[in-house]
Amino acid sequence: MIDWRLIEEKPEEVKELLSRKGWEFDPKPLLLLFSERRNLLKEVEENKAQQNKITAEVPLYKKEGKNPQELFLKVKELALQNKEKEEKLSEVETKIQKEIEVLPNLPDPDLASGGKENNHPIYSYGDPNRFKGRKLKNHVELAESLGLIDYKRAAKISGAGTWIYTNKGAQLEWALLNYFISTHLRDGYQFMLVPHLLNEESGYTAGQFPKFKNEVFWLEGEDKFLLPTAETALVNLHRGEILSEADLPKKYFAYTPCYRKEAGSYRSEERGMIRGYQFNKVEMVQYTTSEGSDAAFEELVKKAQTLLEGLNLTYRLDKLAAGDCSHSMARTYDLEVYLPSLDIYKEVSSVSNARDYQARRGMIRYKGKDGKTHFCHTLNGSGLATSRVFPALLEQNQNDDGSVTIPKVLRPFMGGLEILTREK
Repeated sequence: MIDWRLIEEKPEEVKELLSRKGWEFDPKPLLLLFSERRNLLKEVEENKAQQNKITAEVPLYKKEGKNPQELFLKVKELALQNKEKEEKLSEVETKIQKEIEVLPNLPDPDLASGGKENNHPIYSYGDPNRFKGRKLKNHVELAESLGLIDYKRAAKISGAGTWIYTNKGAQLEWALLNYFISTHLRDGYQFMLVPHLLNEESGYTAGQFPKFKNEVFWLEGEDKFLLPTAETALVNLHRGEILSEADLPKKYFAYTPCYRKEAGSYRSEERGMIRGYQFNKVEMVQYTTSEGSDAAFEELVKKAQTLLEGLNLTYRLDKLAAGDCSHSMARTYDLEVYLPSLDIYKEVSSVSNARDYQARRGMIRYKGKDGKTHFCHTLNGSGLATSRVFPALLEQNQNDDGSVTIPKVLRPFMGGLEILTREK
């Protein structure tokens, strides 16, 4: 969450930054609560000082033969007054917490205001024009004609917005995941297999709750939900801990299915595997210092780019405007892969920096070289989500005879297979 002191010291700056995310923020109610909190703290501290002063007089009273009962009564009265003030102080701090915890993260100052319309492409790889003039099949046609995906049986056993990887399709999906995993291991990231059922505090720390509490699948009768992304688990690994600066950055990745409540629409660009209730993803997360935050972000972006370029997929890198960054993030770059059949780009990875927003919610800190305790910075990036890489791989690597050429980096995980053809 946002630092209380920043709102108190620079309310107009916070208001302006939040407006870039399309968030209307009036700091006045919080400023009044901050003032009330300061006054109560002062009164409590003065009251305690008075109690200590009176208590210190007890030995002197006894030495002079006076009855200290009068002093004890005064101390008791002050203690009762203080109890009331501390209860009021707790109520005010709870109100402040409720007001602040729903606010989105502040966007980095260099981001453009507004939403998707102000996103800015900053890099592209490959030439989308190389697909022009060819009679291309879309990924649904290719997957079905090659026997890679079974949509009908998935709908029968589960419903719309699902699919079954079959035979070589399952192998290709697993090859993609193995390619991602082996690359992250080579780069020194720690592999984690995390629980798919998480508690409410995990969603709170990640910044998904309370705002998006109704957008996940909850286990009926229990305080647990299905993770929408492995980031939710990974950013909670060190919740409530104080790390050592010498141990930072910490670099993790996890493979999980991801479960989303909204599977999308019936628009042509979301057909097939583009949006579903369940999809596979490898997620990267870093914990670092504020000084190492920007370098960690660039590293995560580069890692996602390297994965796509290893597959030789045409894609672009977009710097998101403030309003298109998610609720918890201060900065996000999207990697979007090209789908020739639709002549559009679709996101396959988001790399984001939460700065200290998640760490404040989860009390994730580190002891610095200066001997002081600081909040960590947390970052995440998809490395990668397969449900859009798979379709792009099929479409961009299709041949005129309906077969699909398998990228070289995947062949070791496919038993050396080079071409996907319809099996008899």
